[in-house]
Amino acid sequence: MDTDRTVRPNTLPWPPMILAGSLAAALVLEWLVPTGLPLPPLLGWVTMAAALGLDVWAMLTMARARTNILPHRAADQLVTTGPFGLSRNPIYVGNVLLLLGLAVGLGSLWMLAAAAVDALATHRLAILREERHLAAKFGDAWTAYAARTPRWIGLPSR
Repeated sequence: MDTDRTVRPNTLPWPPMILAGSLAAALVLEWLVPTGLPLPPLLGWVTMAAALGLDVWAMLTMARARTNILPHRAADQLVTTGPFGLSRNPIYVGNVLLLLGLAVGLGSLWMLAAAAVDALATHRLAILREERHLAAKFGDAWTAYAARTPRWIGLPSR
């Protein structure tokens, strides 16, 4: 029988809330204390487009696998294809890339800090819980997937 941890992988704050809070804090801080970094805005907009593309690709992959996308509900399937072959958390990677793109596009040091805060908070408050849920629910299949696929693109698996 499933434990509560297996059924509900996440509690508040959910990753979209972490993203929204990081974004809002950076915008307010940039308004109060502008940083105006001399960065190439076009690179920022291209990064944001890539981030949104990654998010959409991951969501479509989950929809095709007929698994739940909501962070507070149990996973129905272990998705390992598409962007999930590059990262165990492509939506969270996309969220951080979105903030990095905004940092460059707006020339904002605050937005750069927000990307780091978002990545750390999402890791501690969501990813670690989700991984416990997936390990409990999918056992050896999860263990094998986690061993070969990094949490964040380009970083070691564990």
